[in-house]
Amino acid sequence: MTLLSNYQKITPEARYQALRKLALLKTTLSQQYYTLQRYCRWYLGREKYARRRSSKLLEYIVFTHRTPLLRKLKDVEMWLQYNKIINLRLAIERLDGVVIRPGETFSYWKLIGRPTRRKGYVDGMVLVNGKVTTGVGGGLCQLSNLIYWMALHTPLTVTERYRHNFDVFPDADRRLPFGSGATCFYNYIDLQIYNGTAQPYQLHLYLTAAELAGEWRTDQQPAYRYRVYQKDHWITSEYPAGYVRHNTIYREVRDRDGNLIADELITANHAIMMYRPLLPDSPASS
Repeated sequence: MTLLSNYQKITPEARYQALRKLALLKTTLSQQYYTLQRYCRWYLGREKYARRRSSKLLEYIVFTHRTPLLRKLKDVEMWLQYNKIINLRLAIERLDGVVIRPGETFSYWKLIGRPTRRKGYVDGMVLVNGKVTTGVGGGLCQLSNLIYWMALHTPLTVTERYRHNFDVFPDADRRLPFGSGATCFYNYIDLQIYNGTAQPYQLHLYLTAAELAGEWRTDQQPAYRYRVYQKDHWITSEYPAGYVRHNTIYREVRDRDGNLIADELITANHAIMMYRPLLPDSPASS
């Protein structure tokens, strides 16, 4: 009875603060657990990770892509995007020229390392539960998005990729299908790509005045061409999330003569929309 009476004397605000602290503690412990688990996989696991870098580029470009460095985003201050460029430049220094030999795996975070102020990283835009905030090394998801999209146009195998659970910004100037990126968070939300072919592949990354650019290269003439496309797209109204966006991403594989080799499902995406969509007169299916 004493414990119950003491609990009843606690104000609602105090209860809220106690539960909030408990939730934060749980989150912190979970992050530490998954971080340690990732280190064990990196250094004690069976995977052989790519680490060799070469300034000499392999002869053939398999696929290349560019994305704009600066975009006008609603309620996002531009200084965060300028800081993102600083962070991208530092990360590129650790990734550019890396060669994935047959049987090796590319790990985004193992090569970059933890982004810290001591290494020169600055505050950039970070998305947490669909909301814009700031964090050291913010903006590096643009780089993981680029690498993932390019990898889909190669024979390399994406073995680990995490999709965005929230669709934060409308499709203004969107060049790629919704859901074709890869989110990242040091170190356990990683992007990993395995080379199961018989030839090496090299990642080349660089910045221009206005764009982030990249290439996957190899030492032999590519035998296949790839087209990655959105096959289905729909929006549903779901309680209590609100509007949820869905789609499926497929990849078409053709040989040098244009013959269709495969048309395969890459991923299915489902993301809570953080803005109200423009819908046709007929309501979205539930």
